Amino acid sequence: MSRNILFMGTALLVLGGCSSSYQHNEFQKPEVKLDRSVGVLISTPENGWYSDREYNNSGRMTANAVRNSFSKNSRKVAITTKCKGESCLDTVDANIYGYYVQPIILHWEDRATEWSGKSDKLEIQIITYDTKTKKEIGNSTYSGKSKWASFGGDHPQDLLEEPTNAYVESLYK
Repeated sequence: MSRNILFMGTALLVLGGCSSSYQHNEFQKPEVKLDRSVGVLISTPENGWYSDREYNNSGRMTANAVRNSFSKNSRKVAITTKCKGESCLDTVDANIYGYYVQPIILHWEDRATEWSGKSDKLEIQIITYDTKTKKEIGNSTYSGKSKWASFGGDHPQDLLEEPTNAYVESLYK
């Protein structure tokens, strides 16, 4: 009997370490729901940093994850590398792209989880603007932490899809 309890406890501990966790730290509900027929332009954020290390292509990977999420909900979605931040609002053709999305990497930490036991970590902010009014209509910050039993396969970019999809879906429902 005690052997079964020990086995079950170990199994639960292992399974608990096999899933990533996410937390929406800050969530601003949009004043209006987004229109699926309106185009979305997404800027490419600056690469993420941890300590003194820059994670090359992390900005591109983040923009791609945001594009993939919006593509499930909007007829026209594109990424721009020509402008960054709120200044993009002055250059976006509002007739083509009614929404401008600014992802920001707040934290990007890629660890050798398989041998160090330290989880990969990620924190992203996504700000959504109406390009005609140039007003912010949505803002969310979420973080993710990888499972500790990754066996070398996880990276911070693997933490982007689930919370980004959840946030973008909330903008359209």
